[in-house]
Amino acid sequence: MNEACYLTGQFLLAMPGIGDPRFDHAVIAMCAHDAQGALGIGVGNEIDGMGFHDLLAQLDIDPGNVPDRAVNRGGPVEPGRGFVMHSRDWEGQDTIDVAGRWALSGTIDVLRAIADGKGPRQWLPALGYAGWGGGQLDEEMTRHGWLTVEADASLMFEVPTSERWARGMAVAGVDPRFLSSQAGSA
Repeated sequence: MNEACYLTGQFLLAMPGIGDPRFDHAVIAMCAHDAQGALGIGVGNEIDGMGFHDLLAQLDIDPGNVPDRAVNRGGPVEPGRGFVMHSRDWEGQDTIDVAGRWALSGTIDVLRAIADGKGPRQWLPALGYAGWGGGQLDEEMTRHGWLTVEADASLMFEVPTSERWARGMAVAGVDPRFLSSQAGSA
């Protein structure tokens, strides 16, 4: 596969009827995709009852004056592992620049920086990730289930979580009212 097909820096939207309830109306920010596999962070579904301050408390980090916000369900893989999707104006020891669109950090230094008021301007916390082995996502993309959207980072930082899937569909020019949850054949 040539590199132009890789989805790093794009959003994956789960189509109705994808067949896996863990991905119902999912919005996944793709952070890495190459011949070895793919990794994305779900940004379209919040974890009920889990706020950013709760996460900081578990790590004995004083939240300072940082506003509390919901933690996103990043995906079904390693649901206890934390990540922060953020603007590119901050960089820590493990920060990955995602196609020049946003950044991803997965160590405690980003949490401390946010709590101290010295972190990135825009940020979104998540637990877990969506992962695919080499060629797995490429194969899934050939079947009904996923739609790719080239949207800017405002989709995850400025659009309310509950509206991200519908907004992503609109960016793609798709009206969800006309989608069926069942595939047909001709």
